[in-house]
Amino acid sequence: MNIFVRLSAIVVVAIAAAACSEQQSGTELPQPVALSEEAVGHYCNMTVLEHTGPKAQIHLANNQHPIWFSQVRDGIAFIRSPEEQEDAVVVYVNDMGKATDWDFPGDDTWIDASQAWFVIGSRKTGGMGTPEVIPFGREQSATAFAAVNGGLVVRLGDIPDAYVLGPVELNQEATNPVTGAIR
Repeated sequence: MNIFVRLSAIVVVAIAAAACSEQQSGTELPQPVALSEEAVGHYCNMTVLEHTGPKAQIHLANNQHPIWFSQVRDGIAFIRSPEEQEDAVVVYVNDMGKATDWDFPGDDTWIDASQAWFVIGSRKTGGMGTPEVIPFGREQSATAFAAVNGGLVVRLGDIPDAYVLGPVELNQEATNPVTGAIR
């Protein structure tokens, strides 16, 4: 038993030391990149600027350029897809609560998707004309949007896989037209 206690203490000290050295190394997340004509949608292979509504950019380990998505739904599908084996470092989405124009949210609206609130099942569609996962930096903004446009307010981890990975037709049929909630 005494050896077990000593080993446990050593493991705790080693984990703490590793965490401290990681913090000291100053590992910083890549910053969001401004949209340009060179930003091409990962799935659609079209210029992202040609599409309206919120967008996503995913920064991968060992890749200095983000992967772009014409819709937030597609970006979330990418990080959840079993076929995509990339190491996402950070996912940025447009905070539509800060956007002054739905069609072109602007480069000053990027937020970390892990901190966002999302509206799913609303009447608003994304840049490709399909159901969208609409991000907001504040829960109150998401709730106000859902009150006007329908939908359900959720966090990133609560977005059903079927909503982002399933066929578009399934998303439209699975949404309650009265409440906007996913069935």
